[in-house]
Amino acid sequence: MGKKKRQKLPLAYKPVGFVLGWAGGTLAGLAFQKTWKLIRHEDDAPDALDPDRGWGEILLAAAIQGAIFAAVRSAVDRSGAKAIERSTGVWPVQGSGGRD
Repeated sequence: MGKKKRQKLPLAYKPVGFVLGWAGGTLAGLAFQKTWKLIRHEDDAPDALDPDRGWGEILLAAAIQGAIFAAVRSAVDRSGAKAIERSTGVWPVQGSGGRD
């Protein structure tokens, strides 16, 4: 692939990355809801500003939610990048770095 097309591919990947990120966020939210229900047998996780919840419960929910979101986001991003590479022969972002 020519140098000009290589430079345009990261820009073309941005909308794809946005859609994948949105879908990944939705999946992560659903996964967290199911996980919280399994752990605490509650439909809703505690909110940080809920006066009836303790620090431990709030921080546990935040840690689990963060881990799930990070794992799902990485899986979705990696899958999207591999699909772009398979279809175009070029990795969708320049350099070896990840997100800013």
